[in-house]
Amino acid sequence: MRLHPFRALRPAPELAERVASVPYDVVNRAEAAALAEGNPYSFLHVGRSDIDLPPDVDPHDARIYATARKALDRLQAEGTLIREPEPSLYLYRQVMDGRAQTGIVGCVHIDDYERDIIRKHEKTRQDKEDDRTRHVLTLRANAEPVFLTYRGRPEIGGLCGAAAGEPPLYDFTAADGVRHTVWRIADPAPFVDAFRAVPLAYVADGHHRSASAWRAGRELRRAPPQHRGEGEYNWFLAVLFPADELRILPYNRLVRDCGGMGAPELLGRLSHVGRVVPTDDPSPPRPGTVCFFLLGAWYRLELDEATIDRSDPIASLDVSLLQDRVLGPVLGVGDPRTDQRIDFVGGIRGAAELERRVRSGEMAVAFSLYPTTIDQLIAVADAGKIMPPKSTWFEPKLRSGLFVHTL
Repeated sequence: MRLHPFRALRPAPELAERVASVPYDVVNRAEAAALAEGNPYSFLHVGRSDIDLPPDVDPHDARIYATARKALDRLQAEGTLIREPEPSLYLYRQVMDGRAQTGIVGCVHIDDYERDIIRKHEKTRQDKEDDRTRHVLTLRANAEPVFLTYRGRPEIGGLCGAAAGEPPLYDFTAADGVRHTVWRIADPAPFVDAFRAVPLAYVADGHHRSASAWRAGRELRRAPPQHRGEGEYNWFLAVLFPADELRILPYNRLVRDCGGMGAPELLGRLSHVGRVVPTDDPSPPRPGTVCFFLLGAWYRLELDEATIDRSDPIASLDVSLLQDRVLGPVLGVGDPRTDQRIDFVGGIRGAAELERRVRSGEMAVAFSLYPTTIDQLIAVADAGKIMPPKSTWFEPKLRSGLFVHTL
């Protein structure tokens, strides 16, 4: 695949920690406003520009995008974001709970996305695609990178190790305890050459951002002056991590009611789906098991492994097993993309959040899942299939604002 150095807009080193923000799509407006309060440097003023407008402004109002562009221009004019003098690649390491993942920051080609050299596993929503496409076109920039993964190669690992031996551009620990370290790669050519031997990459997180970057790039190709093949709009911003360094957390489920049953009846129905035993551990120990919180206690549901077709990359996912055997037939939950009785909680919030929402009466039952694995994600993408919604939660999240790719 193709990897492209670029002249980044990036924070002045002394401001990097204050610029860096969570991605636009992991916080709502109120949460984003609270995080950016008193911090004019926060990149949330670009990614979530609705925080600088009245709360009743429609999320797709033209003022949203104009305000984002104004914030990006302001950060440049004030010297908060500076322009890299030469096209560069970067090394980006994140350390969370003692685990490190190190990715390469650069640009990938929209044609590689279209030709499925960059593979997908998630269905995107039109309204979210439209929003981010308009964001890219108004800013004339990829404001946030896409999180990609690839099967690691020893030669790339060696190059990363050498680059990480140099003094970093940025090194800070965010409020959530995740350490972020960035190095500028002095000579990008060996990395570009090494990635030519990487046959495929996979969208781990950022399907809407990648689809929107592709759409924006195609639109700019059609605009005067006519496309000649060399424009920056042919490329979009990404961080590429080797698959064996990544961790996926579960994406857990809550259901608002017991589908017309009482909780004791639901417990009895679940005992016909698989073996149900009380447990003090809300985390499933292996694939094919799910824990659930009901009647003020945790239980473990163990499915019969002989009934699971492990050759089917979709049906064998734990999120599919739960939907196909419990949520649909027992609780009457229909399409999880649209059914208002179901809600989803990223594994980073822990079992305590599931318990809290059931004990409060907001929800009737919570399900704690075994996480999807990277190998399962790749198998689904290689098969050209689409995962069920809310199948993966990646942590740590990439910080926004450390790199901007202008088109």
